[in-house]
Amino acid sequence: TPKRATFRQMTRFHTDEYIHFLERVTPLNVEELSQQQTRFNVGEDCPIFEGLFEFCSISAGGSIDAANKLTSGESDIAINWSGGLHHAKRFEASGFCYVNDIVLAILELLRFYQRVLYIDIDIHHGDGVEEAFYTTDRVLTCSFHKFGQFFPGTGDVSDIGIGTGKYYAVNFPLKDGMDDWNYQNVFRPVVQHIIEWYRPGAIVLQCGADSLAGDRLGCFNLSMKGHAACVDFVKDFNIPLLVVGGGGYTIRNVARAWTYETGLLLGEQLSEDLPYNNFLEYYGPNYKLDVPANNMENMNTPAYLADMKAKVFENLRNIPFAPSVQIHQRQLNTRVVPENEFSDSEDEGGRRHERSYYTNGKSGESSARKARANNKTALHNESESRGSSSRSGKTNSGIRDQGRNKPSRSNQIFDDVLNTTVSTSVPPADRPSIMTPSPNSSRPPAPPSDVAQEDVASAPGTPPISNANNANETVTGANETTTTTMEIDTVEPESEPIAKDEETDDVTMQS
Repeated sequence: TPKRATFRQMTRFHTDEYIHFLERVTPLNVEELSQQQTRFNVGEDCPIFEGLFEFCSISAGGSIDAANKLTSGESDIAINWSGGLHHAKRFEASGFCYVNDIVLAILELLRFYQRVLYIDIDIHHGDGVEEAFYTTDRVLTCSFHKFGQFFPGTGDVSDIGIGTGKYYAVNFPLKDGMDDWNYQNVFRPVVQHIIEWYRPGAIVLQCGADSLAGDRLGCFNLSMKGHAACVDFVKDFNIPLLVVGGGGYTIRNVARAWTYETGLLLGEQLSEDLPYNNFLEYYGPNYKLDVPANNMENMNTPAYLADMKAKVFENLRNIPFAPSVQIHQRQLNTRVVPENEFSDSEDEGGRRHERSYYTNGKSGESSARKARANNKTALHNESESRGSSSRSGKTNSGIRDQGRNKPSRSNQIFDDVLNTTVSTSVPPADRPSIMTPSPNSSRPPAPPSDVAQEDVASAPGTPPISNANNANETVTGANETTTTTMEIDTVEPESEPIAKDEETDDVTMQS
């Protein structure tokens, strides 16, 4: 049973004031909190009901636990049909969504994976998720939705992100009556191009069922099998996949679609005849596991779809190619930071925490001294194998002092999700850091790359790889520099030279 999300977990994205409000508000005291109700956009399409905060904690907790199943290697595919509340903003509710479980789950995935792809097939634009990651290139959001005089009114093809996240927001606006054949004709090439070029470490798929034919609020004409074809297509890439629910307002069709897609994800072929149950009368008159399309007119002309597809591909051409993990893989232990552990500080010689956790395939090995000793030996041997004889005349203390006095090359970026100023040290451009999964993980390998490592470095026209987000992140306070307990854990950049401090039992890296 998934754990319920705690206040602290929810406030990794949402503001404290907003979550406090959701904790306190009930149908009995809603009048007393009318001012805050307006401030947090609660009351109209996001009504107050008994057990509201409990519902939010269950929904968000399911997605967070599902993400942890992927990062730990326990599952290749995780499902939370009670999640998918993609409209919720950082400080307000929107569109029946109160807590954005998708953003919270992606933040968990970013602690392990370098890049995450979010795909949204709900009929409404996934504005809350897109807004949360609008300024970063570590998350690419892709939404196929109805656009034009339709809630939430965002998601034009020209909405592509800003700053570091420019071109990492992909929107495919559609019109009424979208059918199976045309939907697959735009969904498959766009998603395939993104996955092959962006090479995400994990995918989050929002399967809102309000894009099905006959939905009370929707205006598409997708059949159940046409909707499920998107799920099957993404599954076939064999990338760790988190599937969440979303919209859907003809309840019997929502149950049909998500039941069918659960079987599809498990590789089970379900019978079209529904078994007898206490709710069978809701599925009459045919009592079948099927949602057929109707004769609704498709307003998406071939010319319009071709134009939108051309604009989307033109925007995607600006995304730098991300090499697969197999090309630049480093044989280092992947560290997953628990909530109560601090990361290493750039300006301190030792560790600030008492224990260090490494996913090295040995469940019982969590000693900080043992992990550091193994890591130091590997790094020391690596430096010796490079033939770094030029450093032999230098003392350990001299190297350490030189490394501390020499300022590191860094960029200052602002992370809207964490609301903190992040100092990011940039590693050498020719050696981008990519996180490596645990050797005993059950996750399938990343998609194979057709390009050799030497070819990537020498191929003409290959765009440079941005390393702004691949480095250790520290938060600078008013009076001192401390290490943040942020939810996004990044890969430690490869540095040289490396020296061993015998007195402090530490490894000092020179920038």
